[in-house]
Amino acid sequence: MRASNHLIGLLNFMTFLLSIVILGGGIWLSSRANSTDCLKFLQWPLVVIGASIMVVSLAGFAGACYRNTFLMWLYLFVMFFVIAALIGFIIFAYAVTDKGSGRPVLNKGYLEYYLPDYSGWLRDRVVDEGYWAKISSCVRDSKTCSQMGRTFNGVPETYDMFSMRKLSPIESGCCKPPTDCGYVYVNETLWNTGGGLVGADLDCSRWSNDQQMLCYQCDSCKAGVLGSLKKSWRKVSVINIVVLILLVIFYVIGCAAFRNNKKIDNDEPYGEARMTKAQPSRIHL
Repeated sequence: MRASNHLIGLLNFMTFLLSIVILGGGIWLSSRANSTDCLKFLQWPLVVIGASIMVVSLAGFAGACYRNTFLMWLYLFVMFFVIAALIGFIIFAYAVTDKGSGRPVLNKGYLEYYLPDYSGWLRDRVVDEGYWAKISSCVRDSKTCSQMGRTFNGVPETYDMFSMRKLSPIESGCCKPPTDCGYVYVNETLWNTGGGLVGADLDCSRWSNDQQMLCYQCDSCKAGVLGSLKKSWRKVSVINIVVLILLVIFYVIGCAAFRNNKKIDNDEPYGEARMTKAQPSRIHL
């Protein structure tokens, strides 16, 4: 087997390993979608791209092992479009999670999330009433809020302890009322009105001590979901960018090796050394 075939086979094997990384990112997002982020469609393009890279790399690996020019050509042809799809996916992921982030709160360890800070397609998707009904139900079923309780030596945490916690976006937006509302802390998900007065924010009136309601209909909860999605997708996007750079490098090297392989097939019969062909031995009389 020629050295170029070995190189193409090695590149396909490494591409196969990269496809596992992409699939892992998609599976991680899928687990987040089922338990935390609750938006269940964004991970599927990543899973499809990872699976496509895996199948195509296996075809290219088989072509390199068996010197099947068609399979190696098919690998390079399809991989071009897969790389283009991955580029488009990364751009899309950054575009839909570009705006919005949590705001710091004075003397608090957590951030608070406000829906007006977010905009674009993903925000419109989340605030859609039909879609939000499914998302809020998912957040409630994830038991994120019911698992917030902490005790120290059997004693529930105090308000000062709670204020210093690093809450997740969903914990901050969905499991407690906004700080500006002025509610009085009882425990992590139970807050009383301070003298019957609450802030002017509409979310203040949407808060309920009913553990099945809490702030699931608040704009802050929608913003928390968007904030959680942004954090998850940015983590995966960083990995995808590294994988994309490696894929492009492997693809360029693979193209060069494939062209070299074709050149050898056209110019040199298999088993005949190039030096022998260029300088044939002379017959001495």
